[in-house]
Amino acid sequence: MRTLPESVPYLDLAAQYASIREEVARAVEAVFDRKAFAGGYFVEDFEEAYADYCGCRYAVGVGSGTEALWFALLALGVGPGDEVITVPNTFIATAEAVSYCGARPVFVDVDATTLTMDPTAIKETISPRTRAIVPVHLFGQVADMDAINEVAHQHGIPVIEDAAQAHGAEYRGRRAGSLGRAGCFSFYPGKNLGAPGEAGAVTTDDEDIAAQIRMLRDHGQARKHDHRMIGWNGRMDGIHGAVLRVKLRYLDRWNDARREHAHAYHELLSPVPGVLVPKQADYTRHVYHIYAVRCDGRDALMNHLKEQSIGCAIHYPVPIHLQPAYKNLGLCGGQFQVAEAVATEMLSLPMYPELTREQTRYVCQSLAEWRDRYATAALGATDPSDRTPQTHTG
Repeated sequence: MRTLPESVPYLDLAAQYASIREEVARAVEAVFDRKAFAGGYFVEDFEEAYADYCGCRYAVGVGSGTEALWFALLALGVGPGDEVITVPNTFIATAEAVSYCGARPVFVDVDATTLTMDPTAIKETISPRTRAIVPVHLFGQVADMDAINEVAHQHGIPVIEDAAQAHGAEYRGRRAGSLGRAGCFSFYPGKNLGAPGEAGAVTTDDEDIAAQIRMLRDHGQARKHDHRMIGWNGRMDGIHGAVLRVKLRYLDRWNDARREHAHAYHELLSPVPGVLVPKQADYTRHVYHIYAVRCDGRDALMNHLKEQSIGCAIHYPVPIHLQPAYKNLGLCGGQFQVAEAVATEMLSLPMYPELTREQTRYVCQSLAEWRDRYATAALGATDPSDRTPQTHTG
């Protein structure tokens, strides 16, 4: 009889906080001592450290990952009548940032293996109105940036990285956020580098972009009472900056732990028929913000795991082009076959640095038991592992 954990939460923020509780408490106390609550010293200290970590000249802290994307697009002059190319299998914030510029999101499908932007699809989608390309480093894996940048360069179009799930991820030895004109990060609490609330940042080597975003986040001010543009209240809070500075020191260690858990999942799940584990491209170093497997009967499996007290989630069940909020685009099912297919198959398993080997083993055993007991009889569907990228239609 195997030893069972009482439960395996999908995410355990308390465990991470417990490991650095004293450092966080001292950092927060320092913010109160200096009374630097909105912007100021602690945000600047984090910005400098994070820019250095990403290998960029500048990092500008903002209020959320959505604002990071929005401000980056505005800083590049994206506005009404423009088009921005991105992917449909991402959180809606990627498209919202485009819409709030007054521009139109234009989608391309994703590679069937990495599930990141398919560079070959961009060429067919570029138009005279295209003002930016926004690849998404999905689940912690960097998109094929050399190929994307090559197409963008040929057409004189800037690339903005949506790196909201890719803190510390690498592409050919360079970190996410340093691979385009700007990189946009979210520090939502559940991210690999999470704040105690909403926060984000833009990284860039472009001095003008950094200066524009600093003004945009502060009501368009170049200095106090000198408003050069219509801006927004998008500053990062001092407490967030201070806590992020503490946590940044542990990010590489935590990402290594995620990789170890992913390796354990790979080993335990690879022999399970009908389950596809995520693939790491040879040009990237994955940070596994999300560990999502693919299988038929995803919803039934999710219910089974919940019955076993195992937390899980779906990223993302409805691609953006099929969301009611974007019905005005006039898009329909069947236009982005890979993105639509994986939306019905993806299931995100527990993934955080503090997972134990016992917990990952229990998750995998529960998944294998479900497949053994129910899948053959209940599904009667094509095994995802039998599909090739060229014929993957779901």
